[in-house]
Amino acid sequence: MSKNSLSDEIRDDEIDLLELFRSIGRTIMKWLRVIGTGLLVVIVFFIRNIIPLIFSVIIGAGLSYLLKWTTKPVYLSQITLRSNAVPNAEMISYFSKLSVLIKEENYNGISSSLSLPPDKAQMISEIKAFWVIDNNKDKIPDYIDYRNRFNVYDTINARMQDRFVAEVSVSDPKTLPDIRDGFLLYSKQNISFWEQNEFRLRKADELLTRLNYDIKQLDSLQKVKYFEETRNRQPDKGGQMIFLQEPKTQLIYDDIYNLYEKKQTLDKEKDLYPDILTVISDFYQPVKRHNGGSYYGKVVIPACFGLTLIFLVIRKNRKKIHELLKKY
Repeated sequence: MSKNSLSDEIRDDEIDLLELFRSIGRTIMKWLRVIGTGLLVVIVFFIRNIIPLIFSVIIGAGLSYLLKWTTKPVYLSQITLRSNAVPNAEMISYFSKLSVLIKEENYNGISSSLSLPPDKAQMISEIKAFWVIDNNKDKIPDYIDYRNRFNVYDTINARMQDRFVAEVSVSDPKTLPDIRDGFLLYSKQNISFWEQNEFRLRKADELLTRLNYDIKQLDSLQKVKYFEETRNRQPDKGGQMIFLQEPKTQLIYDDIYNLYEKKQTLDKEKDLYPDILTVISDFYQPVKRHNGGSYYGKVVIPACFGLTLIFLVIRKNRKKIHELLKKY
């Protein structure tokens, strides 16, 4: 192959590469012009129709406040509970049954489950139970999984097993203390939960009895006698040598401390958490209603604005739409 042919191939390659970059540049410029033209059209459209669009926002705000004053007020509050007898998963599932009763408007079932009068049971509009998430597994609660989107296969973060959160929506916040007491009674109505809690307490009593006995044995003078006898042990026959490893008497105190730590853990379970459920953080008294004007405004105002925008677009392009309808 001659040198001229090689140079021609190289030139052809260079020309193709330059043409590729030019084509990409033309495409990018074309899209930029299209986007710029579209933005300009949108801006001009909004400027020409600014009055009806502003009017739609005002109507949406007015409807939001109208809904606020015509609907029953709803107050939102949360309580943090500790499940002592059963895992959190079982207790959260058990609480979810209450939300099913509310959706079915079975207020008699709510009244009997929470031991509430029927009029107070009708004030409850929602009950939900959520997991508490611990980031980095440092045993510090970081956030509540309201949408139940936590990945159970996450190896960095974890669901906290010593607490969960129950969220309640009521029409009168004065009923929250009664609902808290109702939650505690509701957990005791489950016979399985009650039996598991009784077994837990009996098991703690048995372990405490054994621990107290072991502590007395370790803390008695018998160990001193044992060590003294070991040190002063003499061979039975003359000339016989006995090699003994001298025991470290101070190590006995580590054993005593370990037993005391176990004993204190069991005492804590019995004294602080004797029931099926324990309240870690009680309901806070809400000051503002949950379904205020801003609650409805987040939905109503965008809906009014969107409907007005669609109407204006259809009105502007009604001839083209009419022609398309005739075609098809």
